Amino acid sequence: MRKIYVDNATTSFPKAPSVSDAIKAFLDCSPANINRGGYAAAYDVATTVAETRQMLCDFFGFDTPRNAVFTPSVTYSLNMILRGFLGRGDHIITTSMEHNGLMRPLHDLAKNGVKIDIAQCDSEGTLDPKDVKKLIEPETKAVVMTHASNVCGTILPIQEVSQICKTHGIKFILDAAQTAGSVRISMKEDIDALCFTAHKGLLSSPGLGGMLIKSDFAALINPIITGGTGSGSHNYAHPTKMPDKFEAGTPNTPAIIGLREALGYINRIGIDKIFAKEMELTQRFLTQISGFDGVNSIGKKSTVGRTATVSLDFKNHDNAEISAILDERFGIMTRCGLHCSPAAHKTLGTYPNGTVRFSFGYFNTIDDIDYITRSIKWILDN
Repeated sequence: MRKIYVDNATTSFPKAPSVSDAIKAFLDCSPANINRGGYAAAYDVATTVAETRQMLCDFFGFDTPRNAVFTPSVTYSLNMILRGFLGRGDHIITTSMEHNGLMRPLHDLAKNGVKIDIAQCDSEGTLDPKDVKKLIEPETKAVVMTHASNVCGTILPIQEVSQICKTHGIKFILDAAQTAGSVRISMKEDIDALCFTAHKGLLSSPGLGGMLIKSDFAALINPIITGGTGSGSHNYAHPTKMPDKFEAGTPNTPAIIGLREALGYINRIGIDKIFAKEMELTQRFLTQISGFDGVNSIGKKSTVGRTATVSLDFKNHDNAEISAILDERFGIMTRCGLHCSPAAHKTLGTYPNGTVRFSFGYFNTIDDIDYITRSIKWILDN
């Protein structure tokens, strides 16, 4: 049976060519642990990791490679910043479209005296920046928000919000989990910290994320994990220099090497070309679905201001059943439910039943889209 993967908002598949080869070559041939060996192989790995930091800076319009920090995931990055920066009496603003990777640590912080305010988005997931501005208080330390919804694909107005933050002297923290690798992002747009994951749009392996942090902001964040870094070994005090301040323990070097290959691949293709291809697929899908009775496309109805993530609500069917039939009968892999984003589904009016999510990637084809929509039509007619 034909297999079609359209769950790229969860993790990309396939990965960029040569990612797995590079990881395997490192595991098979290199004995080195970065910063923890006084021999040529260790120095070679350190150089490769440094090159990857520089590639990340080039990719995201940043100019401080030592402030490109590797973590196990975007969730870890967000936790490290929020828990290391905020304390009792502080105030932070977020939006109603956030993933639990952000909402849960904010919920925990609220129990410890941090005030959280949520700017309400509309039924398409769109945010009015003025609604963020209205929530700013004297105690406001930061705004933290997603770049795009993992439920419906709506892109939020980060440039406008970051400018509001700059004007009011507060930090702007961006969760780029759903856009890094497919939507152009620049740290020059008044972003104080950008959190990313490697395994989605960056087309690399799971188990690796990171954050790019401007120096003045990094100085305000206490590390929540301390330990060995391979530097300052004579001290019990954890290093304060970057990136060691936030990189305690052995890093996921194989995944970093894989990310280096993936970044090179994306650079060769061109991020604008990747986005254009994904929008072409999304437009075809939206156009064909719009003619089906009993199917409601959630969020924006066009490709303006969105990513290639589309959620459908089947009015006269159980969404979970639709997702199961697509997989079992047609080999189409989607994700059904709340997508770890109950706040977003409440905003979009799809809570508690959730939706069937189709998230397209660069490696999908027009033929994939036509096959998917034919399959949906068959289910509806039978």
